[in-house]
Amino acid sequence: MRAFLFLALVLLSNFFYRGCCKAGEEQTLARFPPRGWNSYDSFSWIIDEEAFLQNAEILAQKLLPYGYEYVVVDFLWYRKNVDGAYVDSYGYDSIDKWGRPIPDPDRWPSSRDGKGFAEVAKKVHGMGLKFGIHLMRGISTKAVDANAPILDVHTGGVYNEDGRNWTARDIGLTHRTCGWMQHGFMSVNTDLGAGKAFLRSLYHLYTEWGVDFVKLDCVFGDDYDPKEIITVSQLLEELDRPVILSISPGTHVTPSMSETIDKYVNMYRITSDDWDTWSDVASHFNISRDFASVKKIGAEGFRGRSWPDLDMLPLGWLTGPGIQQGPHRKCNLTLDEQKTQMTLWSMARSPLMFGGDLRNLDGTTLSLISNPILLEINSYSSNNAEFPHVYTTEKDLRKKNHIFFKFKEKMYQQKPEKKFLDLTSCNNEKAKCWNATLQTGNPDQICWDLKMRRSDKFSYCLLKRNVLFSRKYGSVLVLYYLRFLVASPGRKRIASDIQDIGLTSCKWHASQMWSLNDDGTLVNSYSNMCAKVNSYKVSITSGGIRSWIATGRKGEIYLAFFNLNPTATHITAKVSDLQDFMGSSFFRQGSCNCTEVWSGKNMQPLKTTISAFVNSHGCALFVLNC
Repeated sequence: MRAFLFLALVLLSNFFYRGCCKAGEEQTLARFPPRGWNSYDSFSWIIDEEAFLQNAEILAQKLLPYGYEYVVVDFLWYRKNVDGAYVDSYGYDSIDKWGRPIPDPDRWPSSRDGKGFAEVAKKVHGMGLKFGIHLMRGISTKAVDANAPILDVHTGGVYNEDGRNWTARDIGLTHRTCGWMQHGFMSVNTDLGAGKAFLRSLYHLYTEWGVDFVKLDCVFGDDYDPKEIITVSQLLEELDRPVILSISPGTHVTPSMSETIDKYVNMYRITSDDWDTWSDVASHFNISRDFASVKKIGAEGFRGRSWPDLDMLPLGWLTGPGIQQGPHRKCNLTLDEQKTQMTLWSMARSPLMFGGDLRNLDGTTLSLISNPILLEINSYSSNNAEFPHVYTTEKDLRKKNHIFFKFKEKMYQQKPEKKFLDLTSCNNEKAKCWNATLQTGNPDQICWDLKMRRSDKFSYCLLKRNVLFSRKYGSVLVLYYLRFLVASPGRKRIASDIQDIGLTSCKWHASQMWSLNDDGTLVNSYSNMCAKVNSYKVSITSGGIRSWIATGRKGEIYLAFFNLNPTATHITAKVSDLQDFMGSSFFRQGSCNCTEVWSGKNMQPLKTTISAFVNSHGCALFVLNC
């Protein structure tokens, strides 16, 4: 009976999720991690108006009661879906006379006659939902090439400053194109009044259409552009309409990078694109742990709170990454792997943006993404963290010192050591290991030395044979290479990629300009991130066990076991370790009543240990009342 009443309470609280948000949304945007549907995983960029509204209707019918309220059309809604058009093609986009992207009228017929997305947004709002769009950084290359005039929203005419009319060529930074869409978009100079005027005109137009959610792409991770993020946030602050601000992607993101921008946004991606492979799911455990450990979950954000975003849920009926095709295949994850993904996303309180085609939503997927316990955890839990004290054998349990995420050695596949270049925060001590070897008599190298430049033998060197020239500006050596590091990916990355930095012919972009500082960091002028060398002797495996813990509104404890091994594994935790980790205030009695969510099994009162036999790549989720 107690379990039944608890489930009823959870269902009721999730039914009123939207009402809770609405009550204070002007004061507290993203009070909870946002939920909704995004078109990318099932349609890539080719979705049209009919398919979009069909998905919106199903979201309103089946998932709105569970808090899934945003419907978001992802990238390139302004591009013609014709032969020759692809992600990084040029010349197929629709823009207005002010250089602002507008919907492709063939795919979005209601946008004709200058209506934009106004009619679509009106229909979405009529369903009780909120409408979102994806935007790329800055300004389109097409607008710059056309030298479109910049609109002054205050006068309705061309932006005029210092006695001159300003145009797109005055503000477009051609050396700061999007790393994975170099022919499409570039940053704008936000130090100029004209640059801010363009962005202001952009967001005025879209909020006039009725946009409630903006996903701003190519401004975070490798393409980090804090000036544009902050400028857009400030411009949205000027508007009466509350708009959720989400930024992406999260390639090479570190917790320190979020320090300067989390208060300006509501969601920020901390991974590359997540797709339906186990390696993608497994790659999220470390990064979610890192952001939880520094208390970034639900921190201060734009007009409310901000949430580290683990990306969309690629479940159900999908398309493939980087292809020009709509939904045509089932999710490749096993049901156990899907439960693991949904459980980790909920325990880490990531936004839940479903990606599958809702027109083909099956009962199993629906029950998974609407699971009342998971949604309760996602919305209302606190003290969310990775729990380190889990074990696989009785021998481990008897050891005095805890085993920290025990890995079975046989899970590793030995491979020769390989070094690759990587990006990291410049605060990372291991990034402070670069040395221009003028000091060692070889002027043709810049080397990375893990022993902090105390050794004569360097572990990795870059040749400067193709240097055009180098200059000394104070204490900074600026190096220009014909073939050198590029600090942005040439395509959209997936979460499990080894994200090494490529070599390419010099195009004189800022992504290829690096400064060697006196502290030993080699910093990129484009992303403000630093280079370091990684090496691995073994393949990246999915072996090991992990665990997360959180507390509920009524004092309950949520404990999740994750089995990343390729075989079923017995996982155990000590009740005493739970008590030490959570504090005695959560343990008001000598034992804990426990329910396992996925099996529905009520376990005997727990006094010493809690255990489960967990399937390969699966999880167990316990609700404990102690």
